Amino acid sequence: MKIKLFLSLTAALFLGAVTLLAQDVKDLDPQYAKDLIKSGQAPDFTLPGTDGKTYSLKDFRGKTLIIDFWATWCPDCRDEMPQLLDLQKKLKDRKDIVMVGVSFDTDPARLEAYVKEQGIGWLQLSEFKAKKESAISEAYHIQWIPTKYVIGPDGKVLLATVMQNKVDALVDTLLK
Repeated sequence: MKIKLFLSLTAALFLGAVTLLAQDVKDLDPQYAKDLIKSGQAPDFTLPGTDGKTYSLKDFRGKTLIIDFWATWCPDCRDEMPQLLDLQKKLKDRKDIVMVGVSFDTDPARLEAYVKEQGIGWLQLSEFKAKKESAISEAYHIQWIPTKYVIGPDGKVLLATVMQNKVDALVDTLLK
């Protein structure tokens, strides 16, 4: 009797895990990315970097730009950080593909501590304003974070998504 109960519980846990994994690969774009800019010229921006410099879209002309809109307080953003760190490693010797984070954190010390703790090596930009108060959030139609844009060397949107796996797939194609 105990063995049957144990096997039943084990099977239920296994099926639950498989269901959760299946949900992880579910395409969330139809729900959360429907208003993102899918093509055409990416909106220009000018934002301060955590390095003390100011950056605009034109500073990245000639390079493929991956923009990750995120915040340290966002559970989904933190959950996907290992994937972004893997992407950082993959791109570490590339000068033609650049990663940039646009943080909606309002506390500079919290952002700085998280970046250091996680070993985030890509440029971080932030006005230290909440998403709903940020001009770049409006310009890029950000309704959900994390959101990613991939912008081509010509400044045109190649991809707008909330799915990191789509960014990874596009980057793999670009690296070939």
